[in-house]
Amino acid sequence: MQYRRLGRTGLDVSVLSFGASSLGSVFRETDDRDGIRAVHAAVDAGINYIDVSPYYGLTKAETVLGRAIRELPRDKFYLSTKAGRYGVDDFDFSAGRIVSSLEESLARLHTDYVDILFLHDIEFVPADIILEEAIPTLRRLKEQGKIRFGGICGLPLELFEKLLPRADVDVDAIISYCHYSLNDASLLELLPLIASKDAGLVNASPLSMGLLGTRGTPAWHPASPELKAACKRAAEFCAAQGADIAKLAVQFSTANPAIPTTLVSTANPDNIVKNAAWTDEPIDEALLAQVLDLLEPVRGESWVSGRPEYNERIHRKEGAGNE
Repeated sequence: MQYRRLGRTGLDVSVLSFGASSLGSVFRETDDRDGIRAVHAAVDAGINYIDVSPYYGLTKAETVLGRAIRELPRDKFYLSTKAGRYGVDDFDFSAGRIVSSLEESLARLHTDYVDILFLHDIEFVPADIILEEAIPTLRRLKEQGKIRFGGICGLPLELFEKLLPRADVDVDAIISYCHYSLNDASLLELLPLIASKDAGLVNASPLSMGLLGTRGTPAWHPASPELKAACKRAAEFCAAQGADIAKLAVQFSTANPAIPTTLVSTANPDNIVKNAAWTDEPIDEALLAQVLDLLEPVRGESWVSGRPEYNERIHRKEGAGNE
């Protein structure tokens, strides 16, 4: 397992990190005992960064993760959780709720601090509440020693383009998801801004929330039918070559030294061990070129999330397509 520096946090994180959303049965029903074993297997495989949220499984993921990590030395891993999103349409970024949310998370996780507290999916609320109340609350929590660093996360890249310059030095890290994968590498466009702020970058979802697979995506997936079909064709092409697109995707997302770490989520111990091993194997360059060529027509295509001001590029593209 390789390790890279997470911006100005100074944390040296594994290039593959463990996303605990699966422990909350977010994607399918999972066995808590398997989930606990998956966490232990991840740490044994050299993964040293774990991310979770009270939103995942409506606190179930944190509860199961807490059972897993209470059996591990706290200095064996870095831990992040989130605050602000608690349900599909339940957002509260007020100072009081962030503080109480963190206390509840610490209790479920059986720890007295987290390394990073992220504000979860901030594209759904006005910028002022984030900049004037939520981020200053992260600063106070750092001063109190309840968190070591604070960060923000969300889907639209425009979110970071608009808020990072205004947040100044108070955002130590960001989580971006579904923007550095085989079908979408647009996160690269954000790297100069992130570097200028010396913010830590966490990439998430190398499989684009299940787009890159032969089973097809669940009905709730927000991607367009064209994007879903193209990704499934690419996965089936890999399968026909005797290859697994998941392996190619994990290797692609973890290979770039400018991307410190990539979160993957599974409640299966064997899967996380396999994923970790893939990061140390050479990528099949010929297969990668073929898959990228197959995905070229949809490369960089995303979907709307949150407020209109953070989705202007998509709206402009849709408008142009309707002319």
